[in-house]
Amino acid sequence: MDNKKPMKIVLIEDDVSACRNFIECANNRTDILFVGITGRSDEGLEIVKNKLPEAVIVDLELNWGKGSGYDFLDNFFKTEFDIRPLIVITTNNRSQDIYTQLHDDYRVHWIFCKLQEGYGPEMVIRHLLTFREFYHKQQNDVNRELKTLETPEELKDCIMARIRIELDLFGVSMKLKGRKVAEDAIYLLINKDKKDVDTVFNDLTKIHKTHYNNIVRNLQTAIHDAWDNHDDPEALLKHYTAPVRKDIGAPTPTEFVHYYADKIRRDMF
Repeated sequence: MDNKKPMKIVLIEDDVSACRNFIECANNRTDILFVGITGRSDEGLEIVKNKLPEAVIVDLELNWGKGSGYDFLDNFFKTEFDIRPLIVITTNNRSQDIYTQLHDDYRVHWIFCKLQEGYGPEMVIRHLLTFREFYHKQQNDVNRELKTLETPEELKDCIMARIRIELDLFGVSMKLKGRKVAEDAIYLLINKDKKDVDTVFNDLTKIHKTHYNNIVRNLQTAIHDAWDNHDDPEALLKHYTAPVRKDIGAPTPTEFVHYYADKIRRDMF
């Protein structure tokens, strides 16, 4: 991936007006290039396989096209790619449950509600370009590291190093007890492939020799400390892209551990 070349993007969108707006946006820039546009989910997957774009922008509903964003995602994750493109979902749906499902089950990188204030092609493209260099460097570095690993201990060290990088980017302080709890919880969820975070938290009571409530409390304190005191809130949201409930104001321990376990498992394996 050469950052000096335009970013290749595929657009799966059936709204003619929306497609026109994205095309106009691209015509006014030199750093992006749409290599395929379609309103069909099946055709979109074929374009992605043939064109190998860096990013795919997918309309979730495709009311006037064929299939849906879900159809595309289902088939996309059955397909092998050397480096998976970034996936952006656009939708008129405001459901937090659907957003959580898209992040957790389909591993999308961003979700943009078309009804949100300021939404438009520029907003979507800006996010893609901001994350472009970091994402591809990260994947290439991980691929190189994994090819040279020989023992389970080396693999664990590699996973733990990646976890620490992610927690540093999020801003979880090394001084808090919850930092080590977060590292261990994410690693256990990745390594054991457990679906139930409660089981992981119970395992941590033995590792840290404390009560379940203390595990959850320490982790929650670390999350809120980072969330409330991050030097750059906008940068924070680039690293943690899952939706956050407004009544809570920060990720819950369960959401936080699931998000990073899924993210790291997806990128490394």
